[in-house]
Amino acid sequence: MISAKVIGAGLAGCEAAWTLAENGIQVFLYEMKPERYTPAHHYAGFAELVCSNSLKASRLESAAGMLKEEMRMMGSVTMMCAEKSAVGAGGALAVDREKFSDLVTEKICHHPNIRVISGEVTEIPDGYTMIATGPLTSDALASSVQALCGEKYLSFFDAAAPIITAESIDMDKVFFAARYGRGEDDYLNCPMNQEEYQAFYEALTEAERAPLSTFDQRDFKVYEGCMPVEVMARRGPDTLRFGPLKPVGLRDPRTGKRPWAVLQLRKENIEGSLYNLVGFQTNLKFGEQKRVFSMIPGLEQAEFIRYGVMHRNTFLDSPRLLNSAFQLKKEPRIFFAGQITGVEGYIESAASGIWAGYNLSRILKGREILALPPETMLGALSRYISNPAVTDFQPMGSNMGILPPLAQPVRDKKERYGLLAQRGITALRQLLQAVSE
Repeated sequence: MISAKVIGAGLAGCEAAWTLAENGIQVFLYEMKPERYTPAHHYAGFAELVCSNSLKASRLESAAGMLKEEMRMMGSVTMMCAEKSAVGAGGALAVDREKFSDLVTEKICHHPNIRVISGEVTEIPDGYTMIATGPLTSDALASSVQALCGEKYLSFFDAAAPIITAESIDMDKVFFAARYGRGEDDYLNCPMNQEEYQAFYEALTEAERAPLSTFDQRDFKVYEGCMPVEVMARRGPDTLRFGPLKPVGLRDPRTGKRPWAVLQLRKENIEGSLYNLVGFQTNLKFGEQKRVFSMIPGLEQAEFIRYGVMHRNTFLDSPRLLNSAFQLKKEPRIFFAGQITGVEGYIESAASGIWAGYNLSRILKGREILALPPETMLGALSRYISNPAVTDFQPMGSNMGILPPLAQPVRDKKERYGLLAQRGITALRQLLQAVSE
């Protein structure tokens, strides 16, 4: 039986292993947990979600919704398990992290074509290999990858939001509601008037941040898509009110009016015993997080079961190194998948693992690699990260802006996005049908 190695059992690695196994390939899946953990990981299970438990919007006429539908069409193990572990999140798909991880772990470990090998991989092994070690690749393996690629890594800093207990929230000061009434009232909303917001803003901008290590300080570069809230606040007093604290689409039932600012809390688990502070990724010292975030109405007595953290992420200069199949140009036996390639986000990482695994399985069977239609969201992402014309490469998440425009312009955004999504889904369906025939 032909075989391949997959290094890393995160979202991308699990999807790659699952896709290979489902295509009849014997997979040796290497995972260093529980023997060793990165600074951001704590749970022993596979596909651990770190920064947030949200897999973004569900509606098809959104970039994230479109990508998730493409993943379902390609047999995604992430989507199978996410739907079985979902928690209420309005128009988004959010999951109970531990249940989601447990479900993925069970599916991977019980697949007859997958053998899980525990322990850290420090050097790239011989044979066909998928490297899906994420943005926190261990130093030893990162050095091996760097030696193979002969290219300089880029780096940025990523941050995670705090998690608090539901019983510590003052329910008399918060209210349940989803923005614009989309979905059920799945979010807890902490409203602030202008005076409360101003006091919070001043405390936040003056709060003390946790120091970065000397190693991390050498190439400090905050990624816009996961910016610490205190860094965002320093851009101006109204920045947060147009970002994570935006009040639009919400009305406080006690006053009947829109608050000056609103912090939303989202369920962290199915039981609803834990909530995370949406959009509040941070690098403040733990004591400062407790002091400043407790100024938000309803969180005066908040019990923090996890404080926000910040960590260094690395990713490849993919436009110079990879093709659209996530294959290393100079060493075709090596594939990469996940955030190490510069795709940004949980579902983007998982989706890259599906397509990289699919193409690796084709090569192992003596077939040519395939390119996804550019009208698909994953096809557009894979082209972006492999486009040599891209300079100053930065991570990219799913968005409608990377898709080819419609033949006929459509002014209404919702209608335009719906047409783009339907066009992409049709193109993918035709490709999958042609391949199966």
